[in-house]
Amino acid sequence: MASARTFIEGLLEKADVTIGGSRPQDITVRDERLFNRVIRYGTLGLGEAYMDGWWDANELDETIYRLVKAGGEGQVTKTFFSLLRSLRSKIFNIQNKIGARKVAVQHYDLDNDLYVSFLDPYNQYTCGYFKGTDNLNLAQEQKLELICRKLQLKKSDHVLDIGCGWGGFAKWAAEHYGCRVTGISISDEQIKFAREFTSGLPVEIIKSDYRDVTGTYDKVLSIGMFEHVGYKNYRTYFEVVDSVLKPNGLSLLHTIGRLDSATINDPWFERYIFPNSMLPSVAQIGKAIEGLFVMEDWHNFGADYDKTLMAWFKNFDAAWPRLRAKYSEQFYRMWKYYLLSCAGAFRARDLQLWQVVLSRGVPGGYANVR
Repeated sequence: MASARTFIEGLLEKADVTIGGSRPQDITVRDERLFNRVIRYGTLGLGEAYMDGWWDANELDETIYRLVKAGGEGQVTKTFFSLLRSLRSKIFNIQNKIGARKVAVQHYDLDNDLYVSFLDPYNQYTCGYFKGTDNLNLAQEQKLELICRKLQLKKSDHVLDIGCGWGGFAKWAAEHYGCRVTGISISDEQIKFAREFTSGLPVEIIKSDYRDVTGTYDKVLSIGMFEHVGYKNYRTYFEVVDSVLKPNGLSLLHTIGRLDSATINDPWFERYIFPNSMLPSVAQIGKAIEGLFVMEDWHNFGADYDKTLMAWFKNFDAAWPRLRAKYSEQFYRMWKYYLLSCAGAFRARDLQLWQVVLSRGVPGGYANVR
């Protein structure tokens, strides 16, 4: 026990985090078994121990920010368990059609009331664009408008929204640009909500895997869906976009990205939040679009995800007295850890948010939008 504690205290010291301290980043250990659990299971053990109440932080987002910035997270990630997961991801296509359903059932099919409690009125479960504002609702409207402008939307366009969520983009585009939108999703709860949310607009919401899409579209986009595609399917995704996009069309990819080319997700997030998911790298996306598209624009505003996540947690925390009738205290700690640890990782610039505009070559060049 002593050696495990000494090792963990060394990592904390490098991150300027103290056990029992009073600063925002400092932590309280409530169960000494924490240290061996982290040594044995890495970041999975760290997250599970938080869910179980074995440790707390004065400000969890600040603790994770400092740990990630100091590289401490990487020193406890490479466990035997993670090596097995990496081997599995190399052998199997875990994001096949059956595997892709797992995240829909476990995460996106949760009670819609949970998501409505902390999202903006357009139900955007992706990064807002906080240009000139600190208001979540305005930032999400600015994000939607930014996407529409990047796609150069016009009334005559038929737009395909891959992974349409709760229909927020479809509603915005149809209301503000008058275009026709077809949204696809594999989440039954999202589909039900999106159909009601966009009722009366030129919007069709279809249950479909992206690999089954047919037809032709003027514009194709996905907002926060690519994180569930998996590296074995990146090329397939872009080949599908290529097959349905008109010759002079534009496509936009809005995705979280990581700094290195990995083949697995963080084990805690894999188990509790986003099963069978992974984050792409610049190199992986670049390789997947070779010979298919011109990369017209690559916009990184990942720092805005820190603000988005902090706003989400503030809303979630305020709604908890109402939500707790449906969910356990462990669920609350799980979602707190999820939202605030992500905020810390984006604050450390370990995670990115990219919007990539693709074409087959815009004559005269593409006019970038910011």
